Amino acid sequence: MALSVQPVQWTSDYKDKNYDGVLLVAQNYDGLPGELEGLKAPLQDYSTVDSSLVDNVVILKAVGLPGDRLVFAPTGPLNRDYDDVRRFSDAAESGIKRAMKAGMQRPLLVCPPHSAYQMNTLAAVLGALHALYLPLELREVKPSPHKVAVLGVWVKDKAQGDHITELATALESGRVVYRDIGGSDPERMAAPRVAEYVQEVFKDTCVQVKVVSDLRALEKEYPCLAAVNRCANTVPRHQARVIHLEYCGEGSIQQTLMLVGKGITYDTGGADIKAGGFMAGMHRDKCGSAAVAGFFQILAKLKPKHLKVVGSMAMVRNSVGSDCYVADELIVSRAGRRVRVGNTDAEGRMVMVDLLCEMKEKAVKEVSPQLFTIATLTGHAIRAMGPNYSIIMDNGAARRDNNAAKWQKAGEVLGDMFEVSTIRREDYEFHKGKSEYEDILQCNNLPSSATPRGHQTPAAFLIMTSGLDKHGVDSEKPLPYSHIDIAGSSGPFPGVPTGAPLLAMATKYIFQI
Repeated sequence: MALSVQPVQWTSDYKDKNYDGVLLVAQNYDGLPGELEGLKAPLQDYSTVDSSLVDNVVILKAVGLPGDRLVFAPTGPLNRDYDDVRRFSDAAESGIKRAMKAGMQRPLLVCPPHSAYQMNTLAAVLGALHALYLPLELREVKPSPHKVAVLGVWVKDKAQGDHITELATALESGRVVYRDIGGSDPERMAAPRVAEYVQEVFKDTCVQVKVVSDLRALEKEYPCLAAVNRCANTVPRHQARVIHLEYCGEGSIQQTLMLVGKGITYDTGGADIKAGGFMAGMHRDKCGSAAVAGFFQILAKLKPKHLKVVGSMAMVRNSVGSDCYVADELIVSRAGRRVRVGNTDAEGRMVMVDLLCEMKEKAVKEVSPQLFTIATLTGHAIRAMGPNYSIIMDNGAARRDNNAAKWQKAGEVLGDMFEVSTIRREDYEFHKGKSEYEDILQCNNLPSSATPRGHQTPAAFLIMTSGLDKHGVDSEKPLPYSHIDIAGSSGPFPGVPTGAPLLAMATKYIFQI
């Protein structure tokens, strides 16, 4: 295993012969700044024979440029109500794919600054890097861990060039960790191997790692997770792991982030098995934990001061067999709440709830704590908001600080987009116990996509079952908590995971834009 990030370097000379082609990302050639005047002539000539120049990626011979090749990837319009910075990242992704088809190994990305988008060049670089990711399984067998030798970036100013390449490398390194964990198959990233990967990545860094593997410890500390693990535990290579991470920046701590990620290495649905072909792709159910690990990788690279981050990754396989947990079981959570299992396919909320309770217990001693759960949790999230969008919802304490809206604004800077939902009284009522036997009903026996408010009710379940309902705005110690559902934004299958919501998290808590 090797964590390998595509090399990125900047230059202020778009005619730099160290590269073998130029990739221009812009709305059109007419608006190029004066220092890029030399890129206009070949595009003007091409436009006389092809009026679709501003609509499609094209490659043309351009004598005098590196490699005598120019790829133009137009962004399309940028000033409409619904345009956003993804125009740049999408264009760069399409453009770099065309550049690789042309055989470029040292492409130079040119994306001049745009007055309406403060970080459009960085967004374009990240779009190209997404296309240049080489899956872990391939890196382990191929002679080169990279698709191209280097990605060049044209930046006029040295300080800005250094800044963009530093940020791009750090952010991409976090996304590589995310994609490696979230995208790799259920055997390559079974729970014990995720633990090994994380320990290797953070060896000799400022991030501390602790792995809990002992079954008795799991059953005592995380009883809901242990119930899901019960069947998988009979297969040593599938046994659960809880991975704890901690980063503490220099100086006096001003804010503490406490993250819990869902890491279902494979979701069969358990006893409520996913039938009809719906099991394919369920190795991606670990992207919540992948996001936690990826964020710590960014922290390890950028080392923000005055920030403490505590993370937990719940790595479990939801297997089906003679020892699997079943609907109707009563399980007592770490917070002492009696939970009636309604559907074993709702395992994601089960594996996170005791870790959230543990974070709650620690949070009362931390400086300015904010708690989060991150999960590919519900099909309803995709039904409600479509693909490409994360959903964030606050409890009362987080809502008082307008937290969800701030995440949404941060996400718009680099195109890591969010929609905001609200946890309502109906969501709590939905999960109240239906008999004297149980305090809380885990869920109904319908898929979330067929359940009204199917992505909001799990947030209420997590609050109730972890005991966070005792830390609402009516309590002596309110604790801000937000639930983030990345089922729609984590990426397509087949395809490469996106890394959502890493860019939004880094923008909000590290760049502080």
